[in-house]
Amino acid sequence: MNQYDPKRGIALSVGASAMFALLSAYAKLLAPLSGLDIFAWRVVWTVPGALMLIALRKRLPILRQLLYRMVTEPKLGAAMVVSAVLLGAQLWVFLWAPLHGRMLEVSLGYFLLPLVMVLVGRFYYRESLDGLQWLAVVCAALGVAHELWMTGAFSWPTLLVALGYPPYFVLRRKINQDSLAMFTVEMALLLPAAALFIVGGGSLAMIGGRIDMWCLLLPGLGALSTIALASYLKASRLLPVALFGILGYVEPVLLVFVSITLLGETLSAAQLATYIPIWMAVALTALHSVRLVRFAPR
Repeated sequence: MNQYDPKRGIALSVGASAMFALLSAYAKLLAPLSGLDIFAWRVVWTVPGALMLIALRKRLPILRQLLYRMVTEPKLGAAMVVSAVLLGAQLWVFLWAPLHGRMLEVSLGYFLLPLVMVLVGRFYYRESLDGLQWLAVVCAALGVAHELWMTGAFSWPTLLVALGYPPYFVLRRKINQDSLAMFTVEMALLLPAAALFIVGGGSLAMIGGRIDMWCLLLPGLGALSTIALASYLKASRLLPVALFGILGYVEPVLLVFVSITLLGETLSAAQLATYIPIWMAVALTALHSVRLVRFAPR
C-alpha cells in the first residue's frame, strides 16, 4: 500500500531544512556552551517538547502502545535502541566537528548524503526516477565532485554522515511505527547519556545564573529542534526515498544563505563552483516537486 503524500512530505522537508539552517545561527546565542554541551541540552529539552507534541496531537495511546511492544517484543526494542544510537551519532558529530576543526569533512558528508539516498531509493526500493530527477542527480554529483576535488576530504566524519543516515531511515521504515512516537522514544533513549554529560561536563556551572538561558534560550532550542526533527522524520516516511534524498540539498543551500546573511561569512569563487551545480539541482527538484504536487491525487 502506497503511504506517500507528496504535498505534506515536500512541505515538511523544506520546512525542516529551514529550521535546521536557523539552528546554526541560534547556536551562537548559547555561548559559552560548547558544541557537546549544546548537543546534550538539545536532547534534554527536546524530550519534553516531543512529549508536548504527542499530547497536543493526541498520540499518547500510540506512544504507550509502542513502549509496550518494545518491552514485549525484544526485536522491536532492540531495533529502537539501534535507531536511537544511529540518530544520536548524527546529532553528536554535527556539534563535535566544529570543536575539532572537522566541520568541512562533515559538510561534505551532507553533500554526499542526498546522492546516497537517491541511490538507496533507486536500487534498494526499486523506485523509478524521471528525467528531471536524473538531471538533478547529475548536477548535484558535479557539485559534490568539485567539492571533493577542492578539499580532498573523505574521512570518517564524512562517511559517518553519508553512510550513517541511510541505514537509519531504512530501519525506521522497517519498524513502520508512528513517526512522532518513534522520535520521542529515540530522544528518550538518548536522555540518560545526555544527562550524564551535563552533570559531568560543567555546563551547569556555566549557565547557573543565566535566567535567559533557563526561561528562553534552552526551551527555544528544544522547541526548534523538536519541530525540525519531527518534521524531517515525518517527511522521510511521506516521500519516495529518491525524492526525499534530493530534497536534502535544500538544507545546504539555506545554510549558505544563513551563513552569509546572519553569520557574516563569505562565499569564494572556488566554492561557487560547488554550489552552483547544487543550486541547479535544487531548482530542478523544485520543478519536479511542483509537477508532483500538481498531479497528486486529491
